[in-house]
Amino acid sequence: MNVQTVILQAKGGFDMSFFIMMALVFGIMYFFMIRPQQKKQKELNQFRNNLEIGQAVITAGGIYGKIKEIEDTAVVVEIASGVKIKVDRNSIFADAQAQQSK
Repeated sequence: MNVQTVILQAKGGFDMSFFIMMALVFGIMYFFMIRPQQKKQKELNQFRNNLEIGQAVITAGGIYGKIKEIEDTAVVVEIASGVKIKVDRNSIFADAQAQQSK
């Protein structure tokens, strides 16, 4: 073996370990960051699809209220006695009763 062969073998080994390390970093990021976020988004979409009249909710702006009407893309929320607002269905953030029990 001459010096060039040793250098090329070492360099090739370095490249392979670099790719393995990058794959491991990506795998860790996927399982600790991307996958939980996708799961949370899926649960939120399921919650929004199962909204019911009379359900206490919180909007993305932090307004607490009860659902009075449900339309295709909007929801009418009563925030005080006789005060109703129409918000986009995607603005419904959480179940108010579940948040208060935490």
